[in-house]
Amino acid sequence: MDSNDTARLIYLVLLGSVIAGYFLISNRARMGEMARQAALWGFIFVGAIVAYGLWSDVSDTVLPRQSAFENGRIEVPVRTDGHFHLTLHVDDIPVDFVVDTGASSVVLSKRDAERVGIDTDTLIYGGRASTANGEVRTARVTLENVRLGEMDEGDVRAYVNEGELDSSLLGMSYLRRFGSVNITPTKLILQR
Repeated sequence: MDSNDTARLIYLVLLGSVIAGYFLISNRARMGEMARQAALWGFIFVGAIVAYGLWSDVSDTVLPRQSAFENGRIEVPVRTDGHFHLTLHVDDIPVDFVVDTGASSVVLSKRDAERVGIDTDTLIYGGRASTANGEVRTARVTLENVRLGEMDEGDVRAYVNEGELDSSLLGMSYLRRFGSVNITPTKLILQR
């Protein structure tokens, strides 16, 4: 903090003191009401800060998530980003997938692959995939246990993307395991 910052801080403190003093003197007959209003505005201000700070934690609860129903039916509401997201458990680790009907296979990001126990440094990235961002190298892997709701699948073929991928992709090779896939503007319905 240099001398200019110190001078500005002193100026703002003095200005704030003069303004606060004016309100206290002019409203001394209504001190209780003024204190109540100041406390109310303070609570509103603190509440807004807390809501903003906790939004990422609260949004998972507030925003709709996938719902599993009887008879192998799963409804997935569209999220605010316009995509359908499914959480599958890969070897009991929850992994968030974006449903991508344009992807032919299940594609794991390097981060998700490492989370489920795949050593991405030893993989052989011998495959190639064309994406919206260009061509990327991929490594073929087999996922031993993939669970969606009550449905367990074994030996699911997937690919690990060597490039940057924000979220893992759930492509057609997995979606074909369902008897029907219905997409409406607000939800995705998967039926066994």
